[in-house]
Amino acid sequence: MKIVIIGYSGSGKSTLAENLSRHYSIPKLHMDTLQFQPGWIDSDREWMEKEMRQFLSDHRDWVIDGNYSWCCYEERMEQADQIIFLNFSRWNCLFRAWKRYRRYKGHVRESMAAGCPERFDWEFIRWILWDGRTKTTRERYQNIHSTYPEKFISLKRYLIFYPIWHKTLNKKWHI
Repeated sequence: MKIVIIGYSGSGKSTLAENLSRHYSIPKLHMDTLQFQPGWIDSDREWMEKEMRQFLSDHRDWVIDGNYSWCCYEERMEQADQIIFLNFSRWNCLFRAWKRYRRYKGHVRESMAAGCPERFDWEFIRWILWDGRTKTTRERYQNIHSTYPEKFISLKRYLIFYPIWHKTLNKKWHI
């Protein structure tokens, strides 16, 4: 089984990836661990693409969380059996990001690159509320939905719809 999790910052992509990886005993890749170097420095894009291609070729089953449309995006979408879009409101995402910050303040969470302690600053708040929700971003999600409708799942209320989606996934893939 191959699962891609996409969505807005703070929507819970890494949390869902962790849970699915553990539940199905499949490897996971948090793309943020590739995107950043210590001190929140962006990684070299060629290196990141090479690492992503290696992960895709090394594993028969996987769960990958993250957007990064320039990094093997089409390959990930094509190979995925399920594409889960966490489509939560900006306010829900902001609240989740703030809760995450309170939990990990001063520490590096497992789904983040080494040397990048959790932060919650105005730049990140602006990203969650506005800059990460551009028309281009929304169109990209709509394009993925129209290109792969049979494997695209859009969740707006994770806790409410998770049991329904989970049963559907289990039936479809005989897990």
